[in-house]
Amino acid sequence: MSTIGTTPTPLATVEEGIPNSAARRRGARTRRIRGSRPGFWTYAILGAVFLSAAFPLYWSFVIGSGDSTTLRKPFPWIPGGNFFENAASVITNPAVNFWPALWNSIYSSFLIAAAVVITSTLAGWAFAKLRFHGGPALLVFVVATMAVPQQLGVVPLYILFSDLGWTGQIGAIIIPALTSAFGVFWMTQYLRQAVPDELIEAARVDGASMIRTFWTVGMTAARPAAAMLFLFTFVGAWNNFFWPFIVLDRQNPTLPVALSLLQSNYFVDYSVVLAGVILATIPLLLLFIFAGKQLVSGIMAGAVKG
Repeated sequence: MSTIGTTPTPLATVEEGIPNSAARRRGARTRRIRGSRPGFWTYAILGAVFLSAAFPLYWSFVIGSGDSTTLRKPFPWIPGGNFFENAASVITNPAVNFWPALWNSIYSSFLIAAAVVITSTLAGWAFAKLRFHGGPALLVFVVATMAVPQQLGVVPLYILFSDLGWTGQIGAIIIPALTSAFGVFWMTQYLRQAVPDELIEAARVDGASMIRTFWTVGMTAARPAAAMLFLFTFVGAWNNFFWPFIVLDRQNPTLPVALSLLQSNYFVDYSVVLAGVILATIPLLLLFIFAGKQLVSGIMAGAVKG
């Protein structure tokens, strides 16, 4: 072959050009990512989602701050000035038994959420990091129980608690909710990715027992997922109406059951009813306000591994 008129490229120039070109491509991608800004449709979709989520709460507050004739008029977009009067009517209503019902909701929701976090973390650690016969099949069985509707177990569960003499007591809604199939699945998937097996082996080599390894390694890594599970379980237990309505009585209700008694008369004042709904929502809003920042920071800390 003829090499006339060609100039050989030095090897050093070729070797220097490869990383330079790769660095240029990385720099271009970084500039594109940094230079991208959310457009109009992004903000429009986010705004629509926010309005659709906030409108029912705002509508409840508008009606709850009105009077008994508010629903008979065209929809008022501005809140009225009767909210505190309606809230006082809810609190002082002898049929509602507001303060004991509020305490029952706080007490039962906290115990249920704490128990679900503990049991789900223990079971998730076992399914994710321990090797035992039948583990995968047992996990599939636990997850499959989520497909069973709650209504199917109401009759035998009520008969059981009736035989035990627990109907009408707050323990009747706490005991069946101490474990959660979703919580077990959630913690299993999280711990399987968040805790490397090498870290467990290093702890065992240092002489740590399995319980100590779980407490120092597993619980530390599970904090972000446990915080989310606690929050969602607390909200679910707080809003639960079906089973407490069946097993509890009027003398010892939870807050949703107590507020349902506002509609037991011939004439229902929906301004008072929705004022009670706002009162029942305020503790959840306070929980999200005070725990939201810690929850987000925990999720971001758990998302950064390595």
